[in-house]
Amino acid sequence: MANFESFVILAEMRTGSNLLEAAINMLPNTHCHGEAFNPVLIGYPNKAELLGVSKATRDADPKELWKKIRKAPGLNGCRYFHEHDPRVLGPMLNDPKCAKIVLTRNPIESYVSLKIARSTGQWKLGDAKHRRVAQAEFDAVEFEDHLEALQNFQIKIMNALQVSGQSAFYIDYEDAQDIEVLNGLAKWLGVADGPDALPDSLVVQNPEGLEEKVTNFAQMEASLARLDRFNLSRTPNFEPRRGPNVPGFIGTSSGKAGLLYMPLRPASDVELRGWMGTLGDITEGFSQKTLRQWKRQTPQHRSFTVLRHPVMRVHLAFIALLDWDNFAQTREALRMTYKLPLPKDGQSLDLTAHRAALLEFALWLKSSLNSQTSLPVHQLWASQSTMLQAFASFATPDLLVREDRMATDLPYLLKTVGLDSKAPLPVSDQGRVALADLYSAELEQAVKDAYSRDYMQFGFTDWTA
Repeated sequence: MANFESFVILAEMRTGSNLLEAAINMLPNTHCHGEAFNPVLIGYPNKAELLGVSKATRDADPKELWKKIRKAPGLNGCRYFHEHDPRVLGPMLNDPKCAKIVLTRNPIESYVSLKIARSTGQWKLGDAKHRRVAQAEFDAVEFEDHLEALQNFQIKIMNALQVSGQSAFYIDYEDAQDIEVLNGLAKWLGVADGPDALPDSLVVQNPEGLEEKVTNFAQMEASLARLDRFNLSRTPNFEPRRGPNVPGFIGTSSGKAGLLYMPLRPASDVELRGWMGTLGDITEGFSQKTLRQWKRQTPQHRSFTVLRHPVMRVHLAFIALLDWDNFAQTREALRMTYKLPLPKDGQSLDLTAHRAALLEFALWLKSSLNSQTSLPVHQLWASQSTMLQAFASFATPDLLVREDRMATDLPYLLKTVGLDSKAPLPVSDQGRVALADLYSAELEQAVKDAYSRDYMQFGFTDWTA
């Protein structure tokens, strides 16, 4: 038997929430208090207060009204839409004693119904003789915004329930008119007696088919046909999430002005650090606390990172893999487990062997970034989009500098904070072996397969020397 102390109907406008509320209010000792957290009203139109709480008091602290609803006699709840006060959604979703009823409807139907209701001003209908008739005009951009809002809200609900280990009672618009489903909802809520009949206080407002309700139905059909309903164009991302790596940031300041460099390694760190040193005092080894302090002490600051073409990034990561002592175990695993043609320590590769090994490494990266290997994804070959997402969890760079545009973008960045430097601008590191001697169409394709999100997100084209 359920042991809920409250409930919330998580719905949207024109999904049948009025009907579902009326059905729930038919249950013994069960009360739904309308749109209790609608910013423009409290519960219902023309009400000044709800359970002794005024609209002004609720607006100051919505949790006060939620406490009143939870503590009212019987089982109490309300309807909540994505446009309602966001401050109370967390307490609702995180409370396992609050039953979540998720009400949905075909988005195009709810959109058309919403357009008609806004046109007629009629949001409820108790008798068909009072019905106001209108048609809706479909707007593709408006509908896509409507759809995105609904989907984002549903994802937020689902994620909150997953994280907290809860479940919800999912009910569709048509289900809300099924007496057996409503009785099932009553049992789930822990209410002994379900409804014997559907509420008779409301009737369907627009029973016609969509062809009759939409003025430009053919245009609507064509627009809906191009929507990617199953998200087929999405690039899957199984790459592990990362932290922001604040200790790797490099700051330089002169008085109240400063720059903060957020490296996407492998990058031209030596060159950039040297150039930044000509601007002012270098600060590094930040913690999140000391970086906040640096920002407060340097109010005219800008942050930046340098985007590198994925082929060049793989090329330099591979050289680091070959040269750095701390990659000894990684090299051994790549040789033994994944059969990459890497030289043993102390040995070197000629140009032909280096070209072949680089290609094999690029092919292996696709599995690595999809979390299909036993080796962790090192930051040297993590995707730049994932690294930027990691930065954004603490601070988003003000400027994404393209490596081939440093000579243009860095002087611009200096001007934004009032700094100037006569020192030569940094030149990007190309590695000890020229990429032009290693490049091939096969390498480009392997890198594209591994870093498809980076190519798409940042508009990279094929690398050229």
